[in-house]
Amino acid sequence: MTRSLAGKTLFITGASRGIGLAIALRAARDGANIVIAAKSVIANPKLPGTIYTAAAEIEAAGGQALAVPCDIRFDDQVEAAMAQAVSSFGGVDILVNNASAIDLRGIDALEMKRFDLMQQINARGTYLCCKAALPHLRKAANPHILTLSPPLDLNPKWFSPNLAYTMAKYGMSLVTLGLARDLAKAGVAVNSLWPETAIATAAVGNLLGGEEAMRHARKPEIVADAAHAILTRPAASCSGNFLIDVNVLMEEGVVDFSAYAVDPRVDAMLDFFLDAPITAKVRKSAFHGSE
Repeated sequence: MTRSLAGKTLFITGASRGIGLAIALRAARDGANIVIAAKSVIANPKLPGTIYTAAAEIEAAGGQALAVPCDIRFDDQVEAAMAQAVSSFGGVDILVNNASAIDLRGIDALEMKRFDLMQQINARGTYLCCKAALPHLRKAANPHILTLSPPLDLNPKWFSPNLAYTMAKYGMSLVTLGLARDLAKAGVAVNSLWPETAIATAAVGNLLGGEEAMRHARKPEIVADAAHAILTRPAASCSGNFLIDVNVLMEEGVVDFSAYAVDPRVDAMLDFFLDAPITAKVRKSAFHGSE
């Protein structure tokens, strides 16, 4: 694929590690400007990576980086981070809503402070970042909003027993659903992207099965490559979609996904919110919704 993000400014939430950092590095290889808006400013052995280590990686990959401490639960921090992005790079072309919190406990076990955290980061944080970015996106050439959230499906199996998480994650997807229609005349593309399989991030390692689960995951680069393909498409003709990473890449001509596997010898685990595999060597996992 020859389309490029050279010279574009991407504001990415939660880009200090995982999928957010992978998206940033893919754009950096084109020569993009990356605003890393995240909370991680001090190294944590359980969650490697800070905004500063991410900035160093982005610059080594060929991009320009701006590391901004930002907790997207707070209006003033988001507004300040957006202002720094515009001051440093002259505008914002792309918003990637990647920051997310996960807790899969049911209603009897989940404390309300954890419920509130997921709602504040996932649903409200996504809405807030879109609101802060819009004045700048409306001025950009080929502006995009891309949110890492699943296709909407009201089958009760996705809400039980992890009701609070699904509410929060679907809240992100509802932002895509509504803003795509709101912003159609303004020419701002609004889409969601979701992986076919579990992705090798801290959430999988810490919450969904440890090292064995990681073996059955794909690398974050598969989502990053799909995001790059979406963000380089014409905004006017690519909006209001709930996209799956492998479908996007197949449209770009990719037929072999084995290079993305953490361990190509084992089947990958189908992710939450998807009923059936799209590619070979994917199976329903132990954390998949019950039928």
